[in-house]
Amino acid sequence: MGQEISSSEFSAADFEAFEARLGRETELLEAQLRDGDFAGDARMAGFELEAWLVDRHWRPAPINDVFLERVATDWVSPELSRFNVELNVDPHELRGPALSRLHDRLAETWNHCCAVATGLDADLIMIGILPSLVESELTLSNMSRMKRYRALNQQVFRLREGRPLRLDIHGREHLRTVHHDVMLEAATTSFQLHLQVAPEQAVRYYNASIIASAATVAISANAPFLFGMDLWDETRIPLFEQAVEVGGIAGAAQGPLRRVSFGSGYARASLAECFRENLEHFPVLLPMVVDEPAQQYAHLRLHNGTIWRWNRPLVGFDANGRPHLRIEHRVMAGGPTVLDMIANSAFYYGLVHYLAGLKEPPEHTLDFSASRDNFYEAARLGLEARIGWFDDARMGLRSLILDQLLGLARVGLQSLEIDAADIHAFLGIVEARVRSGQNGAAWQRRYAGAYGRDMEALTAAYAEHQHSGRPVHEWGV
Repeated sequence: MGQEISSSEFSAADFEAFEARLGRETELLEAQLRDGDFAGDARMAGFELEAWLVDRHWRPAPINDVFLERVATDWVSPELSRFNVELNVDPHELRGPALSRLHDRLAETWNHCCAVATGLDADLIMIGILPSLVESELTLSNMSRMKRYRALNQQVFRLREGRPLRLDIHGREHLRTVHHDVMLEAATTSFQLHLQVAPEQAVRYYNASIIASAATVAISANAPFLFGMDLWDETRIPLFEQAVEVGGIAGAAQGPLRRVSFGSGYARASLAECFRENLEHFPVLLPMVVDEPAQQYAHLRLHNGTIWRWNRPLVGFDANGRPHLRIEHRVMAGGPTVLDMIANSAFYYGLVHYLAGLKEPPEHTLDFSASRDNFYEAARLGLEARIGWFDDARMGLRSLILDQLLGLARVGLQSLEIDAADIHAFLGIVEARVRSGQNGAAWQRRYAGAYGRDMEALTAAYAEHQHSGRPVHEWGV
């Protein structure tokens, strides 16, 4: 969905032509992966960060058009709403001082963006859901002026036959509301990690990412409040799943699949299975036919961009134009600070590298249903969740992270030959956060408990701490 399209109006012929090209590209992908035509293992790491523009009253500021003009860099782009933007960095090979370099590059871009926002009498905030957001601000008038977003809205409601979206989230409190466009999605902002992997290792890394998701969503949880109500630790998860609720093609063995979900199972022999599932189980939303050779996978990539698995395989291209596979780990919220997010990255990259390298694949021992249940339990309860692990016993997630997973992540980073100073510094931040129990969600609840639910005041205090650069486990109220 990062690419613009040339039209938001489509005919039956457009859908037919797109589906034909999508089918050919899916077959080509299967053949190229089978024949070893994809680029090998470079273990390149990167990420995308979605952030909020807010005004001096700490409310969403729909000014991303003028903001992007002044930022003037290809590394920052628009998002669905006019008060959201996305920051990117150039990918780095996962070795040596990669984590420090990713930190420095993101900090440089972030500081530049904050300076530009200040010049517009605004501020920039990275957080899972902006506490001060109210539902009436999520309207089409605040949608970014790009055809792909208008088309997405039209096609979602075409498939829904005009029925409104129903939001029903049961957490510490119970939120129910009805919404008439896809702008609910704009309320969810994340820190999405990318990992390029060799085709022959891709299944193992993909499945390892699924298994790790419970721990990564818990350490990064930063979205307890939506429209003033206290819900999940990571309310972004059920919100996004319900914000673009369009089922898959009826008649699937397990019923229609959801476009935003934890997925339907582990990969078995190839990540091409996910793209085959895309073709067979998800109606096309944006049938934008382009005149490119099948080897560019333009239609396959656009279709994949409208299916949001929490761990999503991607097809990209290296500097030589050769296709490669990436895994996009989408479970983490934005924020609270650059330091916190690079620490989260260290934990994820180290843990999945360790799990993917085990002689006995862990997905053979831990059922997919258990990984899925663990993920939603951790999204709901954060670090206080209890999950099922490999010995079939349920255990506290905080204890599991402290007693086992941090050590595995450390071994994984050492195997990647990451600098020892980086391993110590960034995993040390995760350890301190988990020991204290204070991730972003916990801090927000502590503040609201001390001062009440003045969401503008909460947002202001959060921004002040964020700009200090100190990791969230050190924040007071």
